[in-house]
Amino acid sequence: MDNTSLQLNKINTEAETKENKRSQWAKKAEYFLAVAGNIVGLGNVWRFPYLCYKNGGGVFLVPYLFFMITCGVPLFLMETALGQYTRKSGIISWRNICPLFKGIGYAGLMIIFYTAIMYIIILAWALFYLFHSFSKVLPWASCSNTWNTATCEEFHKSSLSTNWTKLENATSPAVEFWDRRVLNISGGIDELGSLNWEMALCLLLAWIICYFCVWKGVRSVGKVVYFTVSFIYIMLIILLVRGLTLPGAKDGIIYYLYPEPSRLADPQVWMDAGTQIFFSYAICIGNLITLSSYNKYTNDCYKDCIHLCLLNSGTSILAGFAVFSTLGFMAYEQGVSINEVAESGPGLIFIVYPYAISMMPLPQLWTFCLFLMIFLLGLDTQFTILEIIMATAKDMFAHLLQKERRLQGLLLLICISLYILELPMISEGGIYIFQIIDYYGCSGRCYLFIAIFQSICIGWIYGADCFFENIEEMIGYRPRPFIKYCWMIFTPVLCSGTFIFSLVDYIPLKYNTYVYPAWGYVLGWILSLSSVTFIPLWMLFGLFRAKGTLCERFHSLCKSRLQQSKSKIRVKMDATELYLRCEDNEKQ
Repeated sequence: MDNTSLQLNKINTEAETKENKRSQWAKKAEYFLAVAGNIVGLGNVWRFPYLCYKNGGGVFLVPYLFFMITCGVPLFLMETALGQYTRKSGIISWRNICPLFKGIGYAGLMIIFYTAIMYIIILAWALFYLFHSFSKVLPWASCSNTWNTATCEEFHKSSLSTNWTKLENATSPAVEFWDRRVLNISGGIDELGSLNWEMALCLLLAWIICYFCVWKGVRSVGKVVYFTVSFIYIMLIILLVRGLTLPGAKDGIIYYLYPEPSRLADPQVWMDAGTQIFFSYAICIGNLITLSSYNKYTNDCYKDCIHLCLLNSGTSILAGFAVFSTLGFMAYEQGVSINEVAESGPGLIFIVYPYAISMMPLPQLWTFCLFLMIFLLGLDTQFTILEIIMATAKDMFAHLLQKERRLQGLLLLICISLYILELPMISEGGIYIFQIIDYYGCSGRCYLFIAIFQSICIGWIYGADCFFENIEEMIGYRPRPFIKYCWMIFTPVLCSGTFIFSLVDYIPLKYNTYVYPAWGYVLGWILSLSSVTFIPLWMLFGLFRAKGTLCERFHSLCKSRLQQSKSKIRVKMDATELYLRCEDNEKQ
């Protein structure tokens, strides 16, 4: 009798014992801020506002909200619920939910690796600008520096005739500071040249900060995000208020939001909206799965999903007001149209925006606020990426990485290895390598391809109804049925269409007027394929290793390990319960 009771108790607590070994967020706020810091990144500041202005102003919100509802929120919920339910990182989660689709986890991890290499370079640039913001005269506002050329032209408010934008072959001091001081750019990717030692020190400092943000695992990450995320929004609001008080701000906001309904007929507008959702929501690469795996099993992931998605999209729109109010001021001061100063990507943050701020009173203060915000935006994303890499390693090699010292040693090794690997990107030809990794390795096409298979896996193989039951088991109720139909129909269809269009409408990468050599494009496509090919290759590998006929192999690989283990536990519990009842009947 006692042995049977002990056996029943062991079966009931078997899963709980395994779950309790995994760290958890100390508070719900830590999880919320960590995910917010991960998804609210540089793309919200330098990509969304420009896309909105470029693709019809306020009309762009129509396709943006459409993709948000049909793809962004459903996939966001899928990943957060999956991580919370399996309590594992990406690779192990997909293996447990459906072994045939384990390659999704590897594909996402590869993109995370490319993102880790690329993002830290932006942090180094931000630190470089941050340190120079203490200069008496901002170096990107003056042509009297050693790196300036004869074609450099400063803008003087007293004379519009000296406006550099109106002079043939003239360059602004901001452009020359970026090209000749920060990048010290060479003629092409085949001319790497020498390293920029100052940038190497900034990169080293960025890695040191990231290491100490993650070195205690989820415990240190949970504490750091209180400061980083809060300070980001403080800086953003300060820059927004300052921008709205400048002359010309109204014109900038009108350019930002002025609706052009005719643009809705352009497929490119819809593709830009779809890819922006995938970039800004950080879906399909495993970030959300890992961060959610530290949640309590009963955490309401559905409400978290809605709130975080609204926060992210709201931040993008808010950042647009901050950016375009300042660009409106710049255009007003120079007497030019906003379309002559509006830009996307690093050019907006490191050339146009700093030059606009240099025209304000107290430019050093506003420059400091800007680049501190940029650094914290990138830092949040970077150290959560590191935590995800570490969590994946711990899940896959738990028997080797149980001790905290070994984890810290592995983290240090990863940081040092990535630092050495990134040194070519701070050479004279480094920007060309950076662009290839950004454009191909972290391509929106890769996100779309992964999203298609995620939807198929959950919607059809594992079963949308089954996954709804899992969510109900955790939070006590089911999400709206529309989410289920998105997983099954809308999300895979829309992602497939957008993916095909992105291939048909492919535009080769350029840096300004520089055209990459053929081997550069080959390298780029190798980076793209290096992630997404994990999915079909793992399927073939799994089918090859399995036993039985092809149908039997496929059927066995489609069985969820979680459901199998739970079924075994239920069978044991039912057998034990039946045995106890029989004993009680015999006694009676």
